[in-house]
Amino acid sequence: MTTRKAEAVWAGNLREGKGELALESGAFRGPYTFKARFEQGKETNPEELLGAAHAGCFTMALTALLSREQIAPTEIRTTAAVHLVQSGGGFVIPKIELTTRAQIPGITPERFAALAADAKVNCPVSKVLAGAEITLDAALV
Repeated sequence: MTTRKAEAVWAGNLREGKGELALESGAFRGPYTFKARFEQGKETNPEELLGAAHAGCFTMALTALLSREQIAPTEIRTTAAVHLVQSGGGFVIPKIELTTRAQIPGITPERFAALAADAKVNCPVSKVLAGAEITLDAALV
C-alpha cells in the first residue's frame, strides 16, 4: 500500500494570514492565501491542487485502460475545473469538470468515449470525490 503526504502550514488570521503547502516528494512547495482561494491571487489554493491531482489521476487511469488494449496515446491533455461555492454559511465543492483532449492513433471515437467514461468513474481520485458531481468532456483531436 502506498501512502503519500502533503503538508499545510498557516500563520495569522484567515484574511491577512498566509500559508505554505508542500508535497512530501519535494516536487512542489509554495504559498497559499485567502486571496488566492476566494478572490484572485498569484499563490495556489487547495482547489487548484485538487484539480491537478484529479486531472493527473484521470489521465493515468485512461492511459492504463488504453495500455491494456495495446494502444499508446500520442498525447492526452486533461484539465479539471474545481468549483468552490458558498453554501449555507460554508463552502462546498459541488462540481468538478474534467476536460480531456487526446491524440490516439487507431481508436474509434466510440471506444475512446467508453474508456474515458470508465477512467472518470474508476480513477482513485474520482472515487474519493464521489460526493461531488464530476463531469467529463472528452474528445479526440
